[in-house]
Amino acid sequence: MSKILVTGSDGFIGSHLVEQLVRAGRDVRAFVLYNSFDSWGWLDDAPNDVRSSIEVVMGDVRDPIFVRRSLKGCDSVLHLAALIGIPYSYHASDSYVDVNVRGTLNVVQAARDLGLSKVVVTSTSEVYGTAQFVPITEDHPLVGQSPYAATKIGADQIAMSYYRSFETPVAIVRPFNTYGPRQSSRAVIPTVIAQLAKGTHVVKLGATKPTRDFNFVTDTARGITAVLDSAKSVGEVINIGSNFEISVGDTVAMIAEVMGKNVQIECEDERLRPAKSEVERLWADNAKAKCLLGWAPEFAGRDGFRRGLSITAGWFVDPQNQTRYRADRYTV
Repeated sequence: MSKILVTGSDGFIGSHLVEQLVRAGRDVRAFVLYNSFDSWGWLDDAPNDVRSSIEVVMGDVRDPIFVRRSLKGCDSVLHLAALIGIPYSYHASDSYVDVNVRGTLNVVQAARDLGLSKVVVTSTSEVYGTAQFVPITEDHPLVGQSPYAATKIGADQIAMSYYRSFETPVAIVRPFNTYGPRQSSRAVIPTVIAQLAKGTHVVKLGATKPTRDFNFVTDTARGITAVLDSAKSVGEVINIGSNFEISVGDTVAMIAEVMGKNVQIECEDERLRPAKSEVERLWADNAKAKCLLGWAPEFAGRDGFRRGLSITAGWFVDPQNQTRYRADRYTV
């Protein structure tokens, strides 16, 4: 059985992906960011049988020597490690270039040298910028409206250049907005749920008119695995999205309904993106994923979104999970 390296295993999506892979009987080496607390991030919260079934390596994707060492003995790599907070990218752009662009270069270079059979690089719908047409296909122009988005465009281009130049078996999976248990409170859905769970009815937010295509995290993880397993995905960019568009304001209303809460939105200037940086509309065309991979979202449409929000809210209102979040503080 081939071994899979998953970078970013300690993160929100990465930890769910590792759990899915282990449950499917896969051999996983989990790459987590080195820290002096010996923390595996969200993998620390994984069930005992999952944690005991994985090999964990602690390091940094910015270190090419460590990346190469971590990939030895692996047949494939799922590359999720990245800096992802859009507001923080306004303050620390250089860090985003180092982690997102150079980190991806280190992964594809090591994969090429070691002869891996598959490299799956995780992109983001933010690379499209505000939709110029909907639903957004993989042929949509790429527009970096934030330093974060620009570095993810760079990472995608580096990865695909290795496919075109060296026939490195690269595939790019491009998830739209993922949500679910364990997500950072910098994202809109956890921000709303965490504030309501604390008993307030006044929710502090930024812009409410932009629309998003939200994906429940298990659907995203299944999509990444489907890209890994499909021979047809090599050299391709593939959207993973629900093909359902909803505004931030309507999302807040649905969360309040699911939680049985009354809600009032208060806009705070510090939570707003610069006007030209705000992505106003995202709506995924997922036809390519359905055709090439046989993948389809299990949490599709309004009813699926409501089910996903219910599961997410149920996790966040658990008192033990609430202790991991500072609902009264804006997280950049």
